Amino acid sequence: MKKLAYGLVAAATVANISVASARDTISIVGSSTVYPFATVVAERFGKSSDFKAPKVESTGSGGGLKLFCKGVGEANPDVTNASRRIKQSEFEKCQKNGVTDIIEVLIGYDGIVLANAKGSEPMELTRKDIYLALAKLVPGPDGKLIENPNQTWKDVNAALPATKIEVLGPPPTSGTRDAFAELALEGGARKIDDIKKLRKLKADQKDEIAVLVKKLGAEAAWAAAVDKKGAKAKGKDVVKIIGRSVREDGAYIEAGENDNLIVNKLVANPSALGIFGFSFLDQNSDKVQGSVIDGKAPTFDAIAGGEYKVSRPLYFYVKKAHIGVVPGIEEYLNAFVSEDAIGPDGYLIDKGLIPLSEDKFEELADSAKSLKSLEL
Repeated sequence: MKKLAYGLVAAATVANISVASARDTISIVGSSTVYPFATVVAERFGKSSDFKAPKVESTGSGGGLKLFCKGVGEANPDVTNASRRIKQSEFEKCQKNGVTDIIEVLIGYDGIVLANAKGSEPMELTRKDIYLALAKLVPGPDGKLIENPNQTWKDVNAALPATKIEVLGPPPTSGTRDAFAELALEGGARKIDDIKKLRKLKADQKDEIAVLVKKLGAEAAWAAAVDKKGAKAKGKDVVKIIGRSVREDGAYIEAGENDNLIVNKLVANPSALGIFGFSFLDQNSDKVQGSVIDGKAPTFDAIAGGEYKVSRPLYFYVKKAHIGVVPGIEEYLNAFVSEDAIGPDGYLIDKGLIPLSEDKFEELADSAKSLKSLEL
């Protein structure tokens, strides 16, 4: 019976792949941050090769991976862009749906900026300020976590202006949102002493975890961590829940996956701040300015040198089963990882992509050309 079931799945997979051959244009979905880079590569590829320019859509990292992992065949995309690495749960969903061979390509790095309109007062923030402004739960006067009461930036830090907290940002499907929550919000939460201590506790330190959970009033977060991890739950899992939850009372405004729309809204509302990738700041430097975070401005050199702490890697993923079926996928991959595109003087660097080190670039190029499948 198992052999029969396997045979049916295999036959369906082959049928789906053969259907993909009816499509002669590469389908690319995913991250709004990677979108402008992929679009430039696609346009150049269409002009300089015998293949049609790929169709590139901005769906967000999570949305793109969801579409990518649905299966093989014409109805499913060939490539998905991501401003974070694929999650284990997404990888497993791909495997379950027959997308068993995936090529992972790291193309470079990007900084996440918190920007406001040119002409507004520039902001100088710490990650702790950002956590206290935008997290759902923050420590109250007695140290216990409470629903975020802060309404102005001055409520967060007396040195900041008494301006209403109003931040335009991407939705939960966005890799930018995931990375911002991890690097800025959780990074700021870890500046709180008790949260920092809790994060260091291992799964076998249950008594110590219980003391800090009670002190913080984080019983619900601990219960959620145990529900997910069981006996392996540790302090770090609780801190992820505490630190990465975004407030839902209107201070954080979900503005969709279109970063250009956020830029335009910032111009219209000088009091607001917006969250997007460095490349959009770079391309709109006549309209918006990035906030200094932990003493560092979001500049190309600061991100490349690791000094600007709110930065992340950028990827794209290729469905190996579609290579040789949908025309041009392997050639597109090679065009993207070429020195002309992402090398130190590549044309994508001029568009705001932060390049890989020389060693990383050579490793990437070799890995991509070998079409090595990802293992998690």
